[in-house]
Amino acid sequence: MKSESKQHRSWFWNWVVNNRLVSILTITLLILLILLVLSKVPWLATPFVLVGQILGLPVILAGIGYYLMNPVVDRLERRGVRRSWTIIGLFIIVALLIAWGVLSVIPMVQKQTTMLLAEWPHYWHQMTQTSLQWLKDDRLDGIRDQLDQFNQQLSASSSSAISGLAKTTVSSVGGIVSRVVSIVVAVVTAPFILFYLLRDGHQLPDYLARLLPVRRRASVVTLLREMNRQVSNYVRGQLVVAFIVAVLFYVGFLIVGLKFALLLGIVAGVLNLVPYLGSFLAMIPAVVVAAIISPWMLVKVLIVFIVEQTLEGRIISPLVLGSSLKIHPLTIIFILLIAGKAFGVLGVVLGIPGYAVIRVVATEIFHWYQQFAGGYEDVQPVKTETGEDTHEED
Repeated sequence: MKSESKQHRSWFWNWVVNNRLVSILTITLLILLILLVLSKVPWLATPFVLVGQILGLPVILAGIGYYLMNPVVDRLERRGVRRSWTIIGLFIIVALLIAWGVLSVIPMVQKQTTMLLAEWPHYWHQMTQTSLQWLKDDRLDGIRDQLDQFNQQLSASSSSAISGLAKTTVSSVGGIVSRVVSIVVAVVTAPFILFYLLRDGHQLPDYLARLLPVRRRASVVTLLREMNRQVSNYVRGQLVVAFIVAVLFYVGFLIVGLKFALLLGIVAGVLNLVPYLGSFLAMIPAVVVAAIISPWMLVKVLIVFIVEQTLEGRIISPLVLGSSLKIHPLTIIFILLIAGKAFGVLGVVLGIPGYAVIRVVATEIFHWYQQFAGGYEDVQPVKTETGEDTHEED
């Protein structure tokens, strides 16, 4: 009886409990069942959605400030300066920079934006007329008709969108006021959150680990610090690269004499937060404006774009970003497409750091599974007495 029981237990252990494929399928099934249950009771997620709507914007703003300022705070602390004094000094510098921007940069941007919006219909009309002249060849009748039809549809949709926006604006004044109040509250509360993050944020992993059993604390702390390192490297690097790109485009457009240089440079810097695609999207308005001015201006703007892309790809991005995330470019494009489709603009901006966090967690889970399931040891060659190579598991 004992032999049969032991044999039966051994069969169950080998084919079910200690089987990697069965374990993976079981975990996947449990995850899918949890997601199915959550989809059937959406009211469970309502409190989390409400908390995210209230705290999302101030926490994001504070997080960006934290990743930009924390290296300075840590470095000065190692030199004997108290964190609180460093944080107060940084806040004063940021306040002065914001005041300078409000007094000098924002009026210039507002003026150029107003001028560009006022002249944009003229630019678009002249560009379409020039395109139609290029397509006067009889062999291009189909393309010319399609372009004319597209222009008419675009004009009609623009008019309807503007009228619809006006009606929506008039009918939803209360919603606009509520949104403005939410933004103001977020901007006011974000500095307080940022202050305490900078002062006590380095202790957060150890504090959270205290909620777990002692044997799990070290691995959880390591996991949280790796997640923070991945996100901080990406956020800090992207913001620094975006700022440098904005300055490069602004200086380049000033040198070639392009109108709206400051506005187009800022747009290029903001769009550069979208990896790989941002710079090309930012060139669209610059190319349109340059093409309307003159063909020679278009050539000069394209030269500026080529120089900027060369400096960014060869010097700036390798020095600032390096290979900290080690994500393949094709993977980044897939993430941008999926996150943009699922979450819109916010998904495009936050998709890459979100993927980095998920990858760190998934890697840690897989390492735990390797230790649990076994069978992942490397096979290394071992020299025999005859000199022949055999393979032996570690």
